[in-house]
Amino acid sequence: MMAEWDFDAVVVGAGAAGLLAATHAAERGRGVLLLEKGRRPGVKILMSGGTRCNITHDCDARGIVAAFGPNGKFLHSALAALGPRETIALFHAEGVPTKIEETGKIFPISNRAVDVLDALLRRLHRSGATLATEEPVVAVHPLPDGGFRVTTSRREVTASRVLITTGGKSFPGCGTTGDGYAIATAFGHTIIPTRPALVPLTVQAAWVGELRGITLPDVTLKVTESGKPLTSRRGSMLFAHFGLTGPAPLDVSRAVSSHPKPASLTLEIDLLPGEPEQHFEEFLQAESLSSGKKQLAVVLSDKLPRRVCDQLLALAGQPLDRKAAALSKVDRQILVAAVKRLQIPLRGTLGFEKAEVTAGGVSLDEVDSRTMQSKRVPGLYFAGEVLDLDGWIGGYNFQSAWSTGWLAGREI
Repeated sequence: MMAEWDFDAVVVGAGAAGLLAATHAAERGRGVLLLEKGRRPGVKILMSGGTRCNITHDCDARGIVAAFGPNGKFLHSALAALGPRETIALFHAEGVPTKIEETGKIFPISNRAVDVLDALLRRLHRSGATLATEEPVVAVHPLPDGGFRVTTSRREVTASRVLITTGGKSFPGCGTTGDGYAIATAFGHTIIPTRPALVPLTVQAAWVGELRGITLPDVTLKVTESGKPLTSRRGSMLFAHFGLTGPAPLDVSRAVSSHPKPASLTLEIDLLPGEPEQHFEEFLQAESLSSGKKQLAVVLSDKLPRRVCDQLLALAGQPLDRKAAALSKVDRQILVAAVKRLQIPLRGTLGFEKAEVTAGGVSLDEVDSRTMQSKRVPGLYFAGEVLDLDGWIGGYNFQSAWSTGWLAGREI
C-alpha cells in the first residue's frame, strides 16, 4: 500500500497542533511530511504568553471543556487522548520543567517559549517526520482511487491522508492568514464566520486612555446591550491608550467582535468585585463621619489607585479636592455606582492583527470529534485553531491544539 503514495500523511501547517500531530503519526511508523509556509515552524508559540508560552492550565479535562463554552464538548475525545497532565508530562520528558502561577496558568520554569518549541522540534526530529519550511500549499485535490494530491510552491506529492492544521487568522504576521479555510471550503466544508477573539477592546470614552499603564488586578467586566448582559468575566485589566486589555477584557472580547454593531454595546465594570455594594456604601458613610477632613480621593485610594480615584470623582461630578465630610446620600450613591457599575461605551476591538485566537472556523458538526476526520471527505482531517474552537485566555487554546493534534496524529 505504501508504494502508492509519496507519504502516508501530509500535515499542512507546523504550529502547535501540526507539530504534535506529525510527531505522533511518525512515531507510529507513518511516513509523514509536515509542510510550513513560513521560514520557521511554531512562530506563534514563540510569541505567545509574552514570549513565555502558556502551555496549558492547571485543571482537569472538564475545566478545559468549560473554557470553550457550548463547543467545548467537542474536545472530550481529544482530551482523553492527551489531557493537561499528559501534556505537562510530555514537556517534562523533553527537558522542559513547568510551574503553575497563581492564575492557574502553566509556563516553562525558564519563562522561555523557545524552550517549548525546541522541545517539540527535538521530538519531531527523532520521530522521523520530514519538515519542509518555506513551502506553502497551493491546492489539495482528491485522487480518483482515494488519497490526495498536495500541490505546493515547489512540488506535487501524494498521500493517503491529509491533516489541516493551518491555524486561524489571529496574529497574521505569524503566517496565520486563514489558508486552511479555502482548502476546507473546496472540499465542501462549512466555515463558521471568523472573528477576532482574545483581543483588546477599544472604547469611546477618551478618559480611559488617560489612565494608560494602570493595572487593576481584580475586576468583573460585563458586556451589555441595552442593559442586557451578553457575557461577563472576572480577572485583571490594564488601561491602554486605545481602551482596555489584559485577561478580563480579552476573555469578553468575542462577544464584542461577534456583534454586528459593537459601538452599540456598553462595558459595565465592577472595580471592587470582592466587596458587596452595601459594604462599600457603608464604608463611604463611615469615612464621611470619621475622616471628614480627608480628601475623598485619599479615602478612595485605600481601595483603588489614586489616578483611578481622581477619574471616578470627575465622572461622579465631584471636584478632585472634595473633602469626605458631609457626603450626601445622593452623592454617595452616584459614587457607589461609578465604582460598582462603571459604564464605558465600547467602540470595538483591535481586530485580527492583535487577536490571540480566532473564533469561528471549520464547523464542528462536519468533523468527527473521536478521530478529527472530516465527515464529508474520508482521509481529510482537521486539528487546532482552524476548527471552530476558541476558549478563555490561560493556556486553554494551546491545550486544544495539543490535544486535537495528538488525536489526529494517532489516526492519520
